Amino acid sequence: MEERLLKPAEIAEILQVSRALAYSLLQKGEIPAIRIGSLVRVRRVDLEQYISKKSMQRNRGAEQ
Repeated sequence: MEERLLKPAEIAEILQVSRALAYSLLQKGEIPAIRIGSLVRVRRVDLEQYISKKSMQRNRGAEQ
């Protein structure tokens, strides 16, 4: 079974942020990326984990 990898533009759309911010998150390593030559791709499961982690951090901040 092949896993479809997400492009930075798709990540930006899913997160509802600009492409520049999506690239910045990838460059900082906040979202794990796979590099194929000059291309950058992300596994959907890695993006989902990033979203879950950010959700938990936001919820913890709201409790304090």
